[in-house]
Amino acid sequence: MIFAPNAAAANYRGIHPNLDLALSRITPEFLAAVIGQRQELAGSDVYVTGFAYETLPLEDTFFEAHKNYLDIHIMLEGCERVELAPPDTLAEFDRKENADFYAYRGTAAQSLVLLPGNFLVVFPEDAHRIKICLDGPQAVRKAVFKVRFR
Repeated sequence: MIFAPNAAAANYRGIHPNLDLALSRITPEFLAAVIGQRQELAGSDVYVTGFAYETLPLEDTFFEAHKNYLDIHIMLEGCERVELAPPDTLAEFDRKENADFYAYRGTAAQSLVLLPGNFLVVFPEDAHRIKICLDGPQAVRKAVFKVRFR
């Protein structure tokens, strides 16, 4: 996991070429142009999608993880709590291998609040539970990069 200010994105280059490409796009100009549909930066290896939704009570959320991709979550408006745990400490209840999606239930090992101005990188070993409300439902807008890592 990497949790850092957007302005520090360049500090994390060199881990993987696909990650470098995504990190180079964490700029105010690029993020302002992220809209709902998928925008490919390197085909299916690196792409970004904009999302708008309302945060949910904890009991209405679940953990997800990926084996081939990492995610970069960037809050553009609003805030949400994110919980993290190693997938092997959770109970899997759904999988879509062709979509690199694995769903889990269980207890978090860590928690953070994602606010505008910060980004969160979750690697394959980071199951993540997103969309958790802080003090009641809140409208959020965020960008999520999908980065092929394996």
